[in-house]
Amino acid sequence: MSWVTKTLTSSLGRKLLMAITGLSLIAFLVVHCGINACIFLNDGGETFNEAAEFMAHNWLIRASEVGLMLGFLIHIVDGLMLWKSNSEKRPVKYAVVKGEANSTWYSRSMGLLGTLLLIFLIIHLRHFWVVSRFTDVITSGEKTLYAEMLEVFQNPIVVVVYVFGCISLGYHLLHGFQSAFQTMGWNHPKYTPFIKSLGTGFSIIVSIIFAAMPIAMHFGWVA
Repeated sequence: MSWVTKTLTSSLGRKLLMAITGLSLIAFLVVHCGINACIFLNDGGETFNEAAEFMAHNWLIRASEVGLMLGFLIHIVDGLMLWKSNSEKRPVKYAVVKGEANSTWYSRSMGLLGTLLLIFLIIHLRHFWVVSRFTDVITSGEKTLYAEMLEVFQNPIVVVVYVFGCISLGYHLLHGFQSAFQTMGWNHPKYTPFIKSLGTGFSIIVSIIFAAMPIAMHFGWVA
């Protein structure tokens, strides 16, 4: 198993692990975004609650939560290790920074964006995942998850935090989506432009949907 250890501790191995976990988290975002978008049906949260109920009680979904949380942790730790490794390789910053001559600012700021997302993730899990999984507020029927969301998003500070979190997510995805495909070696002159465009569209649409949810609930556009 020494080759596995060497692979996972090498720079290339860490990037590969980052790409694999990143793509799995992108798949999760598709599902999560689709369920959250149900609130815009404006049916009093009925469809959203039914979808959330299914996700909460389906044994396959519940079992996959373990893998999802593990993927989150690996992605976070691996990202921090790569950021630390890159910083150590360049202890002295260049005297002149050419801005976006060779890279975008968000690709150079993945460490910062990742840290902001981690803070946002902790807040998000505290607001909804902990309540729905480790308390009887939802399971007892005292309150639906939709009602819990309406209550949480009445706080304007929480709404602002979520919007900034979604902006950070968007920029993180702008670099991470294409980078994951590149790391996996799925590059081709014919398909890479499409992957880049798909990644840009995905990053923008997902971030807008997630950010629109707390805004719409706060201002009463959905009820």
